[in-house]
Amino acid sequence: MTAADHILVVDDHPEIRSSLAAYLRRQGLAVTTAEDAAQAGALLLKERFDLIVLDVMMPGEDGLSLCRRVSGTLDTPVILLTAMHTSADKVAGLDSGADDYVVKPFDPPELVARIRTVLRRWRRAAGPVGHAGGGYAFGGWFLDTGKRELFDPEGQPAVLSSAEYRLLRVLVEHPGTVLSRDRLMDLIGGGDALAFDRSIDSQVSRLRKKLEADPRRPSLLKTVWGNGYLFAATVTACPGLSPVVT
Repeated sequence: MTAADHILVVDDHPEIRSSLAAYLRRQGLAVTTAEDAAQAGALLLKERFDLIVLDVMMPGEDGLSLCRRVSGTLDTPVILLTAMHTSADKVAGLDSGADDYVVKPFDPPELVARIRTVLRRWRRAAGPVGHAGGGYAFGGWFLDTGKRELFDPEGQPAVLSSAEYRLLRVLVEHPGTVLSRDRLMDLIGGGDALAFDRSIDSQVSRLRKKLEADPRRPSLLKTVWGNGYLFAATVTACPGLSPVVT
């Protein structure tokens, strides 16, 4: 991490919000805080953040709903904070597009370590700094790895969350290969919150909704029962090229 990393902390508890912001600033981070989803949404319209630390249980719009909005419009990674800790709760969090999941109460150094891991993972997926253009074409789609953008067959951008981008990049780099859930988690570089099979299933389901004409009968991202997933498209690496958007 560098001093340029800007974190948005969203929590309705003033003491948690202020103490966490103070601790993160002592670690060399720039921090902005919001007390609820409405305030966070207004900030996200005006500023760019490198990562969002988001409480789940908030009055009004909850953190899961805000996370879904973020993952549907931005590629900013999200770490959820919650007192809920069952596998079902984690799946709900990951279904909303979160990149990691930290259970309250937590030690601030643990959260900083998670922030470092998510940012490192995000930047590794983005490729080398300064990389311009290049990507992968498949089934009329184009994944621009320089800009971290996906374009549909009409040349229009399709928003991917950071987790969806990482999964799709792994898939286009391993076409025609059956990848087990464990292998996908290794290639994606998932943290503790991603270290169970159903998290991969949730990410695959979200990606299918964006790629497939009929997600219930996928033609690109197929399930190989008992073995994992297969990206069945013919993929062409396109160094230095970007699609023309009309």
